[in-house]
Amino acid sequence: MNITSQICSEYIKEILCAQCDAFAAELHGPHDTKSSPNLCNSNASSVHESKGYCSDVWDACRNVSITDSPFSPHLLNSAPSHPRLSANNDTLSAQWPSRRDFCAAFAPPASDPYNASFCFDGGPYQFQSEKQDTAPKGICLQKVELGAYINMIPHPDGSNRVFLASQSGKVWLATLPEKGSSNPITLNESAPYLDISNLVVDNEEFGFLALAFHPNFLQNGRLFVSFNCDKTIWADCAGKCSCTSDVGCDPSQVGNAVTSVPCRYSSVVSEYSANSLTSPAKALKISSKEVRRIFTLELPYVSHHAGQILFGPKDAYLYFMLGDGGGTGDPFNFAQNNKSLLGKILRLDVDNMPTTEEIANLGLWGNYTIPDTNPFKNERLARPEIWALGFRNPWRCSFDSLKPLYFYCADVGQETYEEVNLVTKGGNYGWRVFEGPNLYNPPASPGGNTTESSILPIFPILGYYHNQVDPKQGASAIIGGYVSRSEQDPCIYGRYLYADLYGSVMWAGLEFPPGSGNYSATTINFTCSASSHFPCEFVGNSTIPKFQYIFSWGQDNDRNLYILSNGGIFKVISPAACDFTCKKSLPSQFQPNSAPVPTRSSTAISSHASRSASLSILSSNTSFMLGLIIWAWLM
Repeated sequence: MNITSQICSEYIKEILCAQCDAFAAELHGPHDTKSSPNLCNSNASSVHESKGYCSDVWDACRNVSITDSPFSPHLLNSAPSHPRLSANNDTLSAQWPSRRDFCAAFAPPASDPYNASFCFDGGPYQFQSEKQDTAPKGICLQKVELGAYINMIPHPDGSNRVFLASQSGKVWLATLPEKGSSNPITLNESAPYLDISNLVVDNEEFGFLALAFHPNFLQNGRLFVSFNCDKTIWADCAGKCSCTSDVGCDPSQVGNAVTSVPCRYSSVVSEYSANSLTSPAKALKISSKEVRRIFTLELPYVSHHAGQILFGPKDAYLYFMLGDGGGTGDPFNFAQNNKSLLGKILRLDVDNMPTTEEIANLGLWGNYTIPDTNPFKNERLARPEIWALGFRNPWRCSFDSLKPLYFYCADVGQETYEEVNLVTKGGNYGWRVFEGPNLYNPPASPGGNTTESSILPIFPILGYYHNQVDPKQGASAIIGGYVSRSEQDPCIYGRYLYADLYGSVMWAGLEFPPGSGNYSATTINFTCSASSHFPCEFVGNSTIPKFQYIFSWGQDNDRNLYILSNGGIFKVISPAACDFTCKKSLPSQFQPNSAPVPTRSSTAISSHASRSASLSILSSNTSFMLGLIIWAWLM
């Protein structure tokens, strides 16, 4: 291009190479024919007079001759008309009246917010979601409970009551403090709402995993629990083994140091009832007698059970998260085998009960039917219960309460990567062909392999590498959270929060532009308020609360968020209580978007690789034992 200025030539090289950026189509505009991408400027609202990348290009190249310049006016739909312009001179100053005119042509207009968010600044494109002063400066926590719990579910009556569940199999009805109060959660530990601890096996990797209330609970009193049991202790724990010849598995090959009994332990979903002498909303204690067995699956190994259950906010079906069954690298490839339920998210109809004949003919695993809209219902070589596949150990999923089509699932990694997935109907999330965005090579494959070319994986929207959390300790496990819809902290509103098991790092992920499927994450500072009813302990000389291990996130009926940890329960409160500033206001009205855009196949690999680069990381002995158990469980 015969450019004599080294500085100008570097700018032109950067601009031409932007055609290979992962977001080149957005940077160049959907209907643009110019060879230059939209150039960033520091203030698009003042007609680009202020300094910025576009202004820098002008300053470096305005008097430099550029053969076949990408800034030639004839490349635009409409060329400027000015008496000073020379058709025989290929410098910027000869072709454009001023820097103002040049940047008005090559920087995105402020009147188009979508395209204004896509501009090139000389390096790989990173989504800039908000102004710096509205980004979260930190999360302020208030310690509201000393006990260690694995589940918090708001009461369906809309009150300030929640249900707290322990790994051992007890559920308590608790009352939250009034808004603005620093008082603790109150509950009667001696009077649990439900106690099935005699049925639950909670040693090492097992326990009570989740509870969910039927959408019509206030009328029908139906609630569901998910837990692990041992058939050598409780005969009703027995079901069908998940390791059979139908899925390429031989139970005699599934050995472990814990038990010599094949498929000794099961994942169970049971139904209980709050219908007694009073209305469901007024019940303070319910019968531990099982109403109906919804599901029983005998497990091949002793880890990766997942086990969360949720009712879909739009369809009222029961979603059941199942891990790959354990074993390093999913040796029998259950997660990619559509004849197996392991490593899947299931979607079940628990309102229309099957007949005994239907259970036998369809090979069901309990009392449920298949929704007509399940993606594999009519496929002969796939289980009809499956909603999505390719998971290792999904540990905590949630629907966005404002945008219920957004279904987030965190999935615990094997060796290097923890991920967050945006789950959609029939989606394949890659494990064990991929671990996060990277190809995975399993150490053993008695169950066969799935090739990379045979699947269309949907890659994680967010995630982190183990060595980014703790380079010395290495291994870690993701704890999935919620999209914040609380009024407590406007700066985290609309962001998906998640944490690491070890409790040293938290992130806030944001989709930008809304509906694009493009996410970026930032690490967030966090600390404990001095106004906490229970004094907070801290890690060493740091301001990090002493969680020991984070087990889960919780949410109340006001959509306030909580962290459930080995060191107690912590509520997310106003950032001002910890001297964090937030200059952002809550939106005055909410406009839920349409379904998110999943990222698939080879295109997704390149775009995700770019996105993942932005994810780099810029009270009693009983409680302690529970932490160790959860740590082993998630690994």
